[in-house]
Amino acid sequence: FIAPTIVTGAKDGMAVVDKEQFGPVLPIIAYSDVSEAVAKVNASENGLGGSVWGNDIAQAQQIATQLECGTVWINGHAEVLPHAPFGGCKMSGFGVEFGQEGLLEYTTIQVVNINR
Repeated sequence: FIAPTIVTGAKDGMAVVDKEQFGPVLPIIAYSDVSEAVAKVNASENGLGGSVWGNDIAQAQQIATQLECGTVWINGHAEVLPHAPFGGCKMSGFGVEFGQEGLLEYTTIQVVNINR
């Protein structure tokens, strides 16, 4: 176990950026404009979760919809709630946990039709 850590000056090629990590570590990666940041995020083979930070919530929501990841937090990171679905995409796995969608992952519907 490690203490929650923010890594500044993170760059492509660093393990904390290139590999999917599950520790309380948040790499901060510099970018020139938002489209570059979105492109960097979406170039990753992983897609479990991401976060968008800023004062303009409407703009943050618009950016969040462009990110290829299962969950996007705005002004927070890695808060998993039992009532909200949580799942990844790309190499981060398939399926959903939590919320109604998570329950449906583990149920099978059977329809029985009777013709008389």
